[in-house]
Amino acid sequence: MLKRFTILLIIGILSVSCGGSKKATRSKKRTKTTRTIERRQPSPKVTEAKTPDENLDNGVNPVPKGGVNGYIDTFADIAKEEMELYGIPASITLAQGILESGAGKGELVLKANNHFGIKCHDWKGQTVYHDDDTKGECFRKYSLPKFSYRDHSLFLTGRKRYTDLFKLPKDDYKGWAEGLRAAGYATDKKYPQKLISLVERYELYRYDGEVLGKDVEDYKKVTDNNNQHTVQKGETLYRISRKYDVTVPELKKWNGIDGNQIFEGQVLFIKPFDRGY
Repeated sequence: MLKRFTILLIIGILSVSCGGSKKATRSKKRTKTTRTIERRQPSPKVTEAKTPDENLDNGVNPVPKGGVNGYIDTFADIAKEEMELYGIPASITLAQGILESGAGKGELVLKANNHFGIKCHDWKGQTVYHDDDTKGECFRKYSLPKFSYRDHSLFLTGRKRYTDLFKLPKDDYKGWAEGLRAAGYATDKKYPQKLISLVERYELYRYDGEVLGKDVEDYKKVTDNNNQHTVQKGETLYRISRKYDVTVPELKKWNGIDGNQIFEGQVLFIKPFDRGY
């Protein structure tokens, strides 16, 4: 009996051991991962406040439409008024305005309403700085374009070096073009030819005729005189002086020439401003 009980006990123990040796199967439950994408909202556009000089379309700094013709249409009446008051040919004022301002689109016009490139000098008003012959030069600033035109008239009438120009016929745009260069308004040797070319290409002399009450056929006659000579190919100052019975030093003085170089197409005075007019 005891023996039988012992055998059954051993069998029971072995059964338990075998069952326990089985490896437990682990069940892994996968967890679904959800990705959340955060969308960035666009940053609000920041508009910088403009300074008064940058407000170019507010009527204070009007940019003429239509290039040169637009410029002429915009400022012809002002140029004619200046001619009536101060005796400067409207044709020359307009030609200078076109040339100096880039037909109203130059940087000095946009920043300062300065149409004639007039620097500060003894100016007491507002100023701006602009790169010209040298970097950061001081230029006059005006609140409206018409004040630039008026200051141009005052600038020319108020300086002795331009006095002889006012002895010319009021519509002698060729004489004025040469005289401005001779008096030192510009350093560009071709400045007179550039002005004359603008006057004739756009018929700016008609505004001089309107102010003076001339007939249309007489608008340009004053420039056809014997007091000027257009340099031809191969000509020299000496040759021209012999032709008109003047001296080389006289030619150089009357035309603001420092050396002996002249170029084809250059217009020279063959008499001083106060002779022959």
